[in-house]
Amino acid sequence: MQRGPESLITALGYTRDQERLYVRLLSQSGRELVSAAQALLREPDELLREIEPFVARGVVRLDDGRIVVASPLEAVSLQVREVAETALQSQARLDQVGAALPFLTATGARPRPGEVHDVGQIDGEVSSGGNVPGLLVALIRSSQGDLLQLRPDQHRNGTPDPLVQVLRDVVSSGRRLRSIYPVRALQEAPDALSSRLEIGEEIRLLPEVPTRMLVLGTTHAILPEPLGFADEPRTLIRQRGLVDALTLWFEEMWDRAAPLSELVPVSSGPDLRRFLLQQLATGAQDEQIARRLSISLRTVRRRVAEVMAELGAESRFQAGVEAVRRGWL
Repeated sequence: MQRGPESLITALGYTRDQERLYVRLLSQSGRELVSAAQALLREPDELLREIEPFVARGVVRLDDGRIVVASPLEAVSLQVREVAETALQSQARLDQVGAALPFLTATGARPRPGEVHDVGQIDGEVSSGGNVPGLLVALIRSSQGDLLQLRPDQHRNGTPDPLVQVLRDVVSSGRRLRSIYPVRALQEAPDALSSRLEIGEEIRLLPEVPTRMLVLGTTHAILPEPLGFADEPRTLIRQRGLVDALTLWFEEMWDRAAPLSELVPVSSGPDLRRFLLQQLATGAQDEQIARRLSISLRTVRRRVAEVMAELGAESRFQAGVEAVRRGWL
């Protein structure tokens, strides 16, 4: 049975020998390296090698030849900051991987003759024309499982959605209908969102939604070709692995999106704060944020200042780190 950490320092990942060294180093903080090494019965080069794990994580530093040792409280704070920064980097990487998933249908990489056996075609096709609403109604009615939608621009149409009745039937039958809209839909089409809520559609909001998409259970997915907001050409995918990948991509965005349980003004505090933090974490500029959230540049700058003050942050990066630490992102 593996033993847990026995002290604060070992809980931070250091060994017992390193913990003993750290305790002795505390009494030498502020002294010149040569003097500290003599007090610890070591040569300066030997001491430098031993304190390297602490130096690498900022717990110990050399300042004009003097050794400076962080207190236990400072050491914990440094660890929290390191974990938070790693979390932000991981989130950014996850976003990049997620954005790449729809391109799994690309045909650029193909095996050379003889490299693999039993090569078949991916199940799906690219098509144009036809009665698109009718085709969608037929697919939805013949499918099983939940419906997942990315709807970046459909709220702008200004005409009744011909699929509303079949979607109402889907929800009435016990299937879930989940959709992600851009946050600007709150200002551009609140009535459209309200009508979708009334049929039982579960709605969440993101600063940006990159493409239209419809996933039908575990069997079908529909995407524009290429990705974007066009009705056609469109790709109908039946390949199980690709449908699963697109479902995972949707779920990753769904987890990051803010729920819309009722229509509220876009300037309301908690929702806009989350959107702002998401944008700050990606390095977006104020002008980009204003355009994506459909609010004025002046409002963006005022709200960013308010959020940074609330977090006690002096920089946007620090605000992102503190937001992760508090569980806001």
